[in-house]
Amino acid sequence: MGTQESNEITGGTGRRALLGAAVLSAGGAVLGMTGTARADGHGGGGVRSLPKPTIIGHRGASGYRPEHTFGSYQLALDMGADIVEAGDLVPTKDGHLVCRHEPEIGGTTDVAAHPEFADRRKTKLLDGVSTTGWFTEDFTLAELKTLRATERIPANRPHNTLYDGRWEIPTFEEVLRWQDEQTRKRGKQVWIYPELKHPTYFRKQGLPLEERVAKLLRKYRKDRRNSPVILQSFEPTSIERLNKLVDNPLVVLLSSAGSRPWDFVETGDPRTVADLVKPAGLREIASYAQGIGPTLDLIIPRDAKGNLTRPTTLVADAHKVGLILHPYTLRNENPFLPADFRKGADPDAYGDVFGAYRTYFATGIDGVFTDHPDTGLLAREDFRNG
Repeated sequence: MGTQESNEITGGTGRRALLGAAVLSAGGAVLGMTGTARADGHGGGGVRSLPKPTIIGHRGASGYRPEHTFGSYQLALDMGADIVEAGDLVPTKDGHLVCRHEPEIGGTTDVAAHPEFADRRKTKLLDGVSTTGWFTEDFTLAELKTLRATERIPANRPHNTLYDGRWEIPTFEEVLRWQDEQTRKRGKQVWIYPELKHPTYFRKQGLPLEERVAKLLRKYRKDRRNSPVILQSFEPTSIERLNKLVDNPLVVLLSSAGSRPWDFVETGDPRTVADLVKPAGLREIASYAQGIGPTLDLIIPRDAKGNLTRPTTLVADAHKVGLILHPYTLRNENPFLPADFRKGADPDAYGDVFGAYRTYFATGIDGVFTDHPDTGLLAREDFRNG
């Protein structure tokens, strides 16, 4: 999920609370599970056959491991996540797709500690925002493989820094092979949910994402309607382009109501997200996509103090035109929760996240992205049991 997240806050100290055996019983994705795996690129009944509400491991289990690493992805599966968001996809200089939160990697790798890459540090205009750092498109894959991942928000999650330097940057092709391997080992189809990052920005650089993604999905026979790969992007025109290249389930990500997708800015389309979530906008999205990924604030807005208000009609409106909703992102720590679900004076302690899950689940959403899949699975069990 991208930098468009409206509840992305940094600072403070995180907490850890792995929930062990209770998670496995709630999630059902236990190692050694019996059954026949589908490792041929098909997801059986398709996206609508997934458990509801679907628990999606946001960049893996990023509440416990540095995001977009095989350590984070693996832990999300071990916890029982229904889907792993394995891949915010950005290109390398030589055209490979790698998994990073953003093309700027100064905050998620140890690149700054590599003197041989000091001269690669640049300032670029990324979707209209001046951004300084190191960018994947200035490195070959071989060069990126010499780097190691680090925790993106160490002030919030200092315990995750224990794992800094342990894992390298994965490629999308490695993720696709890992998906098949895990499906065979677990006896259950593993689903992934990659995001195409800044497609307009990269297309203008001669590194278009959609065609590269489609080529790899075809290579691994995962480009079909029931394939266990859901594709997402904040740019509607990117999803429209993918709709012509692959048959995978597609999702349009939606940021704050007043924002405009960058492809709209580039093409002069005056519409904002507020227009896209109206019935007419949702009908248009439904003509080329199967779902939307709205920020949670589009489901239930917050007031000036950060407390939740009344739910909007977005869930009902989207369902009316056949769209599923997978909003983002629920996290356990106080700073990321609505104010009315924070607990105590410590701004970085865990809040009443189970109450937050219950409130959002009650709106009828089809699933949710979470940094803490174990918590999400227990919250779903609580919700189902009333």
